[in-house]
Amino acid sequence: MSAALAHPVRSGAVAGAISALAFALVHDLFISDIWTTAPIMMAAGALCGMTLSRSYDRLFARPRLRGWVGWNVAHVAMFGLLGLVSVLVFEPVTTMAALIVANEPPDALIRQAMPVTIAFTVATSLLLWAVFSSRPSDLVPVLVSTTTLVLLLGLNVSVIGLVEIPRGSTFVVVELFGLIVALGGVYCLAFAAIEGLLTATGTTPASSTPHGPSKVNEGADS
Repeated sequence: MSAALAHPVRSGAVAGAISALAFALVHDLFISDIWTTAPIMMAAGALCGMTLSRSYDRLFARPRLRGWVGWNVAHVAMFGLLGLVSVLVFEPVTTMAALIVANEPPDALIRQAMPVTIAFTVATSLLLWAVFSSRPSDLVPVLVSTTTLVLLLGLNVSVIGLVEIPRGSTFVVVELFGLIVALGGVYCLAFAAIEGLLTATGTTPASSTPHGPSKVNEGADS
């Protein structure tokens, strides 16, 4: 990645849509066919991709591959932490079998978990901002990207603690987090590839975001 991103928002949107397609493919191969929802998933992926790349461009004055990977790893880890918080805070109120029989989104569980989800999202945003930035104005893009990711990707994770999962069904949770890791990995690599291609073709950096001092002092690209 170059000293300045060429088109962070556009590249993030495209990379997000690509990662959503990869998610649908993996889900089709190993779980079930969800291609009918692919357009909605691509739109959601593009929105998540835009906000995540925008917040990265805002916080990191000198974008480097190492920092970009670290930014993505931090957000993927966020979902694991959200699941852990859910397990620690809640007691099960339903079973995995009941959810399978209902065959519908767990809206009631999501509403029940929402206060904790909101608190977790705010706390995570503050933590990411404190670690990666030193400017008060940077909190807004971090809060936007974190909120977008949790709302579009993390609501099912937030209800894990409300569901009694038999020992023999823990593979479902493993599948969920495996899909999230795959989604994040494809997005991270796709964005880096797109930005690398734009740089190689001589595209003029479009970002004019004023960067202040950052707590992250990235060295040479690795």
